[in-house]
Amino acid sequence: MTLPTTLGDLKQTEWASPARRNRTVKDEMRENLICLLENGTALFPGIVGYEDTVIPQLVNALLARHNFILLGLRGQAKSRILRQLVSLLDEEIPILAGSEVNDDPFAPISKYGRELIAEQGDNTPVAWLPRDARFIEKLATPDVTIADIIGDVDPIKAARGGHLLSDELTMHFGLLPRANRAIFAVNELPDLAGKVQVGLFNIMQEGDVQIKGYPVRLNLDVALVFTANPEDYTARGKIITPLKDRIGAEIVTHYPLTVELGSAITKQEAWVERDGRPIRVPDFIEELVERIAFEARDDKRVDRRSGVSQRLPISVLESVVSNAERRTIVTKERAVVPRVSDVYAALAAITGKLELEYEGELQGSEAIAKDLIRRAAGKTFEARVGGANVDDIVHWFDEGGALKITPDERSESLLKGFSVVPGLLDLVDQVGLAGKKDPAAMVSACELVLEGLVAEKRIARSEDLGYVRARPDPKAPPKPGPNLFT
Repeated sequence: MTLPTTLGDLKQTEWASPARRNRTVKDEMRENLICLLENGTALFPGIVGYEDTVIPQLVNALLARHNFILLGLRGQAKSRILRQLVSLLDEEIPILAGSEVNDDPFAPISKYGRELIAEQGDNTPVAWLPRDARFIEKLATPDVTIADIIGDVDPIKAARGGHLLSDELTMHFGLLPRANRAIFAVNELPDLAGKVQVGLFNIMQEGDVQIKGYPVRLNLDVALVFTANPEDYTARGKIITPLKDRIGAEIVTHYPLTVELGSAITKQEAWVERDGRPIRVPDFIEELVERIAFEARDDKRVDRRSGVSQRLPISVLESVVSNAERRTIVTKERAVVPRVSDVYAALAAITGKLELEYEGELQGSEAIAKDLIRRAAGKTFEARVGGANVDDIVHWFDEGGALKITPDERSESLLKGFSVVPGLLDLVDQVGLAGKKDPAAMVSACELVLEGLVAEKRIARSEDLGYVRARPDPKAPPKPGPNLFT
C-alpha cells in the first residue's frame, strides 16, 4: 500500500478523521494495548518473573494514561521494559517533512510547520515516522541542562537564516520537543539537577513547555517515563517532591523471586552458544551459578541498598563456559562441559559486582566470592542430592583418604581419580545428576557432590591438599570442677 506523500492525499485517508486527529500518543498506546490484551498476545516478551507483579501495574498505568516511574535496584530490566513500550505505538505516523518536532500535518506546533502549510497548502510534503524513531531516551547526569532537555536560543541559526533572535525560527529544540508525539524516557531521574526537574513540571501537568527567551508555548504530545534506583535518593540526588507528585504511578521492580526464574533469565541472556565445539551446561551448574546471586542478596556483608544485579549470574555463566571452553581446547576434548571448578575460575565476574559493607571490606571481595560459591554449591547439593546416603564417601575421607584435582585435566583421567572414592560414581548415577556413559558430566557431578560435602563441613578442601577429611572442631574448654573451699 502506497502511503500519502502530500497533505492533500493525507486528507483522503483515515488520518483525517476526528478520532485520529484528536488521539494523543497515550491514547494510541492505550488502544494498541487493549488490542493486545483482547487477542491474548504476550506483553513485554523476554521479561521473566514480572507476570504477576510488575506487568499488571504497568498495564494499569498505561490504561490510565499515566506518566510513570520504574523504581528498582540495578539489573532489574527497567530500561528494557521502557524500550519495549515502542511496541505499543503504531507502525508509522505522518509528520510534516523536515519538521524537527514531528509536527502533526493537521495541527503543527512549530512556526516552521505552520508557515510550510500556509505556503504550500495541500501540496505540503508529508513524511512517515516509524515507531522505532519515536522513542527518545536520555541518561540523566548532573551536567544535563535545561537547554539539553527543553531548548535554547540558537544564534548561529539566526545568523544563517537572517532572522532576529526573537524569531521563533531561531529556536534550538531540546530532546523533549523532539520527542513530540513520541515516548520520552529519562533513566536515573534523581541524577537530574533540581532546576532541570522543575523544567518538566509544565509538560507533565499542562502539556506544554516554554523555551527560554521566547513568548511562545509548544503544546507537546508526549508520554513521559522514568527509571530510578532507590539508593540514588540519598547517595547522589533526589526526585523533587513536586515532580514526584506529577508522576502518575510509581512501579517497584524486583529481583527474581525464585532460583528457577532467575536461572531462566540468566539462560536467556547469557552468551553460551559458541562457534566450534558443542557446549553442554549441566542444569545443576546453571542452578549453582544462579544461587550465587541469591546467596549474595542475603549476605549481610554485601550492601543490600546497592543490590546484586542479575548481570552477576549472567557474567558468571559466560565466564564459566569460557573457562571450560579454554580447558577443552587445551585438552582436545570434543564437548565443552563446565564443572564446579570452572565456577571458582570465574571469580573475576563476581568480585567486581559486589558492593561490600565494612565487614565485607575487611574480609576482601575474593574471600567472600569463594564463600558464596561454596554456599551456593551446598544449597544445590541439598536440592539435588539431599537425603541420599553419603556415609561411605565421608568415611573414606575420615579414614585418611585424600583427593587432589587438577582443574585442567581431561574428563577420563579425573573420572579414574573419582572412582577411588567408594560410592561416589554410584551416587551420582543414582540421584540422576549424570549417567555413567557421559564422563564429562560425571566429573562435573562428582565435583558438585564433593563441594556440597565441603559446604556441610563433612569433608574439607584446601588449595594444597585438595579434598580431605574434615578438620575436627577444637576441643571445648574443660568444665570447672567443684569449688572445695566453699
